[in-house]
Amino acid sequence: MDRLTIVMYHYVRPIADSRYPEIKGLELVLFKEQIQYFKENFHVVTMEQVIDHLDGRVQLPDKAMLLTFDDGYADHYQYVFPILKEQGMQGSFFVPSAILKYAKVLDVNKIHFILACSDFKKLVPEIFNLLEEYRKEGYNIEPDEILFDKLAVANRWDPKEVIFVKRLLQSYLEEKLRGEIVDRLFLESVGVPEEEFSKKLYMNLEQIQEMKAAGMFFGLHGDRHYWLNRLPEDKMKEDIQNGLDYFRTVIDSDYIVMNYPYGGYDDRVLDYVSKIGCKLGFSVEARHADLGKDNPLILPRLDTNDFPPKSEHWRELW
Repeated sequence: MDRLTIVMYHYVRPIADSRYPEIKGLELVLFKEQIQYFKENFHVVTMEQVIDHLDGRVQLPDKAMLLTFDDGYADHYQYVFPILKEQGMQGSFFVPSAILKYAKVLDVNKIHFILACSDFKKLVPEIFNLLEEYRKEGYNIEPDEILFDKLAVANRWDPKEVIFVKRLLQSYLEEKLRGEIVDRLFLESVGVPEEEFSKKLYMNLEQIQEMKAAGMFFGLHGDRHYWLNRLPEDKMKEDIQNGLDYFRTVIDSDYIVMNYPYGGYDDRVLDYVSKIGCKLGFSVEARHADLGKDNPLILPRLDTNDFPPKSEHWRELW
């Protein structure tokens, strides 16, 4: 069979009773229910099986499924790993190497927790006030209303104000400026020193090696979780290569898989990951994959929320 369902996860934790009950993720109890649903309705396969299928060495079962986990959260070691191990299922984990090298919190995660700790209707005016400060310092920043019109477009998960904050601070502003703004907002709204927060938020290398030894799969997610398609070519290659170099001990050179941060790729990125030996790549396009037709370097994924107990959206796309 060539149809493959790939599921994408980020935070998986007991959210409601945590310090950050507004963080967007999957409640642990719902994850357990979902894994049972997958056990009854799909065949969870390994990444190696998928690559071997594409190389003509094996056949995949009907309703084959891959489970993918982005960004290297401690959740994945503490909560996800024991459940998958108990069920005899493989998870595929994609960790930006910078989180381990520098004990820093990625800007994308700082933004998640800023939003979780803030009223977004108050957060947007606060950001506008900060932008005005930087304009007075000489930064060339478009007027607030133009920025908002350009960037504030709701999607199926977030209202337009949240999308505005994410787009503005993840990629739209120049890196130095958005980094300063994110750091100020993070310190103000979260109030935990970055190194301390980082150690609690992410897995460490020893945990990753333990998971690898137990049969979990690890692939590439770059170094600093950049939009790779928005980087100059030399910086794009450097970021991917840095991630690969750091994880040489856990990435099998015969089974290199790239997971593009934010789903951001272009022809330059695809060409480079192909040259370094990638067999598969994952985007964030929301549909089932067809291994007989899809480019293996840009396979689509469905979100955990597309499946029970959250929804039956996966059936509409079947």
